[in-house]
Amino acid sequence: MKPITITDDNFEVEVMQSDKPVLIDFWATWCGPCRTIAPIVEELAVEYNGKAKIGKVDVDENQQIAIKFGVRSIPTIIIFKDGKVKETIIGAVPKSQIAAKLNAAL
Repeated sequence: MKPITITDDNFEVEVMQSDKPVLIDFWATWCGPCRTIAPIVEELAVEYNGKAKIGKVDVDENQQIAIKFGVRSIPTIIIFKDGKVKETIIGAVPKSQIAAKLNAAL
């Protein structure tokens, strides 16, 4: 299972209308720390398959979502539940920290 590509066009359906918690990794191709957490996000997509949605937003291609949620530095991970922001994690952090926050939203 791979992370879902979230765009300005599918955000409403994939995130706001989701019946499961959604973790979104806001990233960009030029961002070094984003490459550090990319494998973690991919592992979470496999481990939480069926329990939560895991997605990625390229902030260069989908600026509206980043602006709407005040993403000013990347990587930023935002966990949504029932269409609301539950947690925001800024920077490259350990997988255990991300998983703990995602578990709290389940």
